[in-house]
Amino acid sequence: MGGLYSEYLNANKVQEHYNYTKEALAVQETPSRRAASAFIVLLCCATVAENLLVLVAVARNSKFHSAMYLFLGNLAASDLLAGVAFIANTLMSGPVTLGLTPVQWFAREGSAFIALSASVFSLLAIAIERHVAIAKVKVYGSDKSCRMLLLIGASWLISLGLGGLPILGWNCLGRLEACSTVLPLYTKHYVLCVVAIFSAILSAIVALYIRIYCVVRASHAELAGPQTLSLLKTVTIVLGVFIVCWLPAFSILLLDYACPVRHCPVLYKAHYFFAFATLNSLLNPVIYTWRSRDLRREVLRPLRCWQRVAGAHGRRGSAPGHHLLPLRSSSSLERGTPGITAPTLQEGHTVV
Repeated sequence: MGGLYSEYLNANKVQEHYNYTKEALAVQETPSRRAASAFIVLLCCATVAENLLVLVAVARNSKFHSAMYLFLGNLAASDLLAGVAFIANTLMSGPVTLGLTPVQWFAREGSAFIALSASVFSLLAIAIERHVAIAKVKVYGSDKSCRMLLLIGASWLISLGLGGLPILGWNCLGRLEACSTVLPLYTKHYVLCVVAIFSAILSAIVALYIRIYCVVRASHAELAGPQTLSLLKTVTIVLGVFIVCWLPAFSILLLDYACPVRHCPVLYKAHYFFAFATLNSLLNPVIYTWRSRDLRREVLRPLRCWQRVAGAHGRRGSAPGHHLLPLRSSSSLERGTPGITAPTLQEGHTVV
C-alpha cells in the first residue's frame, strides 16, 4: 500500500497512463478543442453567477427557508461547485494534463465527481421531500428542520466519500490494463460503479415521482390544486433536464467500460459529451426563477439595485436633488414594516 501512495507525487505517472490509453492527439490542443474549452469556461462562469444569486436569494429571505427551497438551495450549491470544478478541470486539461502529478489529477477529477454526486443526491432529497409532503400529506415543522439539515449534510458526506474513493486507493496506478480510456487513472470498475449508483438513484427518483403523480390524481381537489401541480412540474422539469444533459456522458462512460483500449475512437471526444453535461448546472437556476415569480424577483433584486445605482451615477450632476431610495427587502415586508406593499404578498403563495 505504501508503494501505491508513493506514486501519487510521481510527475511521470500521468503521462504513462495517457500514453497507454490514449493516442497522442487526444491531449494535444486543436482549434476545436480550444473552442470547446472556451465555451465550457464561459458556461461555467455564467453557472457560478446564476447559482450564487439563487443561494443569496434563498439565504436572505425568510420566505424561502422552507424545506423545498432549502433543498433547491442545496442543489444550487452543488451546481455552483460543479461550475467551479469544471472551470478548473478545463483550464488544467489538454497539454497541461501531462504535467500533473497523480494527486493533482485525482483532485481535478474528484471535485467534478463530488459535484455530480451532490447534484444526484440533492435530486433524491427533493423527491423524498415531495413524497413526504404530498403522498404522505405531511409538512416539515420546526422540530424536523434538524432532520432536513442532517439529510443535506449526509448527501454531501456521501458525495465526498464517493468522489474521494480513487485518491484513497481505488485507482489503476500500477495496473494499466485496468484503466479507463476517458479517465486514465480511474479503473473501469470504479467508473461503472459510479454510473450504476447514479442510474439506480435516478430510477428511484422517477419511481417516487410516478407514485406522487398517482396519489395526486387520485386525491381530493385540494391536494391536486394548481400550486401542487405546478411545483411537481418544476421538480419534474429539473429531473428531466438532468437526465437529458447527463445521459450522453453516462453512455460514453458505459462504452468506455465495455470497449478495449484504443478500439473506440469516439472515447477521445468525451470532452464534448461532458461539455454538453455542463448545461445542466446552467439551466437549473433558470428553471427555478422561471417557475417561481417570488424567487425570480428576489434573484433579480441585486441586479436591479446595481442598475439603479449605475443610473444614479450617470445622472449625478445633471439632476440635483434626486436620491436613490433604499431597496426594502421582502423579509422586512413580511414582518409588517410600514411602507409600500410588495406585489409579492398580494399574489398569494409562491409556486416553484
